[in-house]
Amino acid sequence: MHIPDGFINVATAAVTYAGSGAAVAYAVKRTNKELGEKEVPFLGVMAAFIFAAQMLNFPVAGGTSGHLLGGALAAILLGPWSAMLALTAVLVVQALAFQDGGIIALGANVFNMAVVGVLVGYFTYVGVRRLFRESNTATFAGAIVASWLSVVVASGFAALELAISGTSPLGVALPAMLSVHALIGIGEAIITVAVLSFLMATRPDLLQLHARKSEV
Repeated sequence: MHIPDGFINVATAAVTYAGSGAAVAYAVKRTNKELGEKEVPFLGVMAAFIFAAQMLNFPVAGGTSGHLLGGALAAILLGPWSAMLALTAVLVVQALAFQDGGIIALGANVFNMAVVGVLVGYFTYVGVRRLFRESNTATFAGAIVASWLSVVVASGFAALELAISGTSPLGVALPAMLSVHALIGIGEAIITVAVLSFLMATRPDLLQLHARKSEV
């Protein structure tokens, strides 16, 4: 899903940089208030896990790539604002050290994956859990829907940015991105549920972190 340089125009890059910057600045403010000392190492572990998961890339038409996102899982365990920072850090390192995604396009990549992906995943998860009265079944159902939807919606934004920039017509970019990421979303949902199942059996306290961050 990383967009390389040269695939979005200057106006789109500027708008997405501004949107990402504002969102990340707010996330920093909220994280400074909410993140406890004991949670800082877990934030680092989650960022490392997401970094490794995003190294599994799948080619997509138009020169872009698709991969597991990790935004929903991070949001479930860390809350939306810490998760946003974790994803942003991963994307910055990937762009600067591994040329995975362009520098000019970094604002768009952060917006799609760290902002849209995280927020869609978080609010979907919270909504499904509340609908099913926050049972264990609701936790897994929410994780499945949130993981899949976060990947698909984020890919849709990437396709829209390519279309606005004149790189690929929306009728080509959108079906290509959505069809591939609909499948990737299934894989992400499986991994998310597997991780949550493991934590539920070994560290159920970690699954309660989001409860302290539900006021957005």
